[in-house]
Amino acid sequence: MSITPLDALPLDRLRQRSSAKWRTYPEDVLPLFVAETDFPLAPPISEALQAALALGDTGYVGPRNRLPAAFADFAARRYGWTIDASRVRTTCDVMMGISELLRALTDPGDRVVVTPPVYPPFFSVNEQESRTIAERVPLIAETGGWRLDLEGIDAAFARGAKVMLLCNPHNPTGTVHARETLAELARIAERHGAWVISDEIHAPMTMPDATFTPFLDAAPEAAEIGFALSSASKAFNLAGLKCAFILTAAAEPARIVRSLPDEVEWRTSLFGLIATVAAFDDGDAWLDALIARLDLNRHLLHDLLAEHVPGARYLPGQAGYLGWVDLSALGWGDDPAVKIRREARVALHLGPMFGDEGRGHVRINYGTGPEILTEAMTRIGALVGSGASGEGSGAK
Repeated sequence: MSITPLDALPLDRLRQRSSAKWRTYPEDVLPLFVAETDFPLAPPISEALQAALALGDTGYVGPRNRLPAAFADFAARRYGWTIDASRVRTTCDVMMGISELLRALTDPGDRVVVTPPVYPPFFSVNEQESRTIAERVPLIAETGGWRLDLEGIDAAFARGAKVMLLCNPHNPTGTVHARETLAELARIAERHGAWVISDEIHAPMTMPDATFTPFLDAAPEAAEIGFALSSASKAFNLAGLKCAFILTAAAEPARIVRSLPDEVEWRTSLFGLIATVAAFDDGDAWLDALIARLDLNRHLLHDLLAEHVPGARYLPGQAGYLGWVDLSALGWGDDPAVKIRREARVALHLGPMFGDEGRGHVRINYGTGPEILTEAMTRIGALVGSGASGEGSGAK
């Protein structure tokens, strides 16, 4: 059955939004940086929120709600994954959940493994909790994409790292990790008595040519040493409504989650919960249309870069709406997004924020309309065509 790709809102409507994407920079800047999308809200979500407003349903999240069952049904339909809904606990957002888990699993000074280039808050959450990331194990770049460095992770655990923060699917590369890779990671962690916390927020947007494997379902060992966190916020653009959840699949991880402070759950937004339940219950058709659009856009970005920004290196990801692009050949320095914003008036995410491996890179949010993406790449191409080079660069 053919799926009609979702259309983004027109630029004049988008500029009426008050969110970070549309209020951080002046109106002459096209914003393709922060992880917000430009599509209309899914109708089931709009209807659910409007019904809540009509009732004045604006209080606290209750002790019993439909989110665990709604996600269990969604996971079964979309991932073929059977979960125990009683082991789903809500929280405010994924990074808050990660922070609380790190507080429970580690002591100040313990080491945590991250796999750069990776989502910038993975670094800062540890600094906030007085944990140190002494073990950065970069992804291994291959011709067809990226993969986890399992030998490096094994060595990091052997040196005493207690926890790994897994990005599954990976942000910013869009990598969907193979089931056997995740299974081996779980076996490695169990062998060392370590934990794995898996951020799976981009999983609902897995592309048609890939298969998402939930970490907790990758192997029996994963259930014993793993925690997963997710949210509808990225796929359905609900970040401002503040609702995420923590999942476990075995007794000891479940006990640890139950031991977290009550505030972890109280901070969940009622509107966020209402919207999330609507998304998981009735949002499949909208989500399929979104994925169809993102599938087109990831390849459009590839073609636009080839046309307008020769020398750019980009491999379309397997999930999400974030493109990881190497612009180091242009000679625009370690942080080319700064020059692009100032001179081309296009805001991209700063590559070095994702770790040293991000030098010379940018992250491009292609969760928008093709006309906006085309205009942005045309502007960058004009900068390339002007012969502009970075400070001290040898670009030609």
